[in-house]
Amino acid sequence: MKPSMHGKVYLVGAGPGDPDLLTVKANALIRDAEVVLHDDLVSAPILALVSPHAMVVNVGKRCGAKNISQAEINGLMIASAHRGLDVVRLKSGDPGIFGRVAEERDALESAGVPYEIVPGVTAALSAAASLGVSLTDRRTSSRIVVITAHRAHENESELPTDWRSLAANNSTLVIYMPGRNFAALQQELLYAGLDAETPAAIVSSASTREQREHCTTLGQLDNAPPMPAPAILLIGRTLEHAARSATNSVPLTWESLLDAAEVSIAETNSNQNLERSLTP
Repeated sequence: MKPSMHGKVYLVGAGPGDPDLLTVKANALIRDAEVVLHDDLVSAPILALVSPHAMVVNVGKRCGAKNISQAEINGLMIASAHRGLDVVRLKSGDPGIFGRVAEERDALESAGVPYEIVPGVTAALSAAASLGVSLTDRRTSSRIVVITAHRAHENESELPTDWRSLAANNSTLVIYMPGRNFAALQQELLYAGLDAETPAAIVSSASTREQREHCTTLGQLDNAPPMPAPAILLIGRTLEHAARSATNSVPLTWESLLDAAEVSIAETNSNQNLERSLTP
């Protein structure tokens, strides 16, 4: 504790959930923090890195349910720093992607509290990597559109999304918090001019043991199975590789492994016999 000086607030990205995807800096800050104010989506393995001597507070807000207001979160950060404590404000993914980091930065600056923003791996990058795809491809997609389908209560007056200006054949759409009913979104994108055969993928709990994914097309998006939150929706031609992989994939079973081993052994024996017959 440092009563004679102000502490510092670190606005830290915790990544999508896998502790191995934390940056080295984020890992060190989490371990050394005296106060950790974390979002609800920060995974248990990452929270396990926090010192047992630190004060840990869940300040998360999910699906519109709020146990604490944004003003109260700002107050906790400022009060802790004024007591000389170093604070980690731990956010899922990257703090600058739908993480309210700008609001918290403004509050800290107004209070004269020193702060630092520490980036993290956002869910879109982790989801794409797990599918073996790139969000950009100079052959098919020259831009990325990052957007949220979620509407916070205080932003209900916000104008509807202009999908026609955002959705283009050379775009990859990255939709955070897409919800579970895709029918309305599907119709808006089709009306905006996207082809029904445009590949799409939903990834739930990216990078964790609970990860699930479903590859489909925009035309079949309304038939996608419900996926637990947190989920992310990717739409665009760069997803074609993921669609092909899903179509060609074979369920991994003990029998399939034995069959693969027998084929491999048979091919090896055949090659060895061929080599013997060719040896003078």
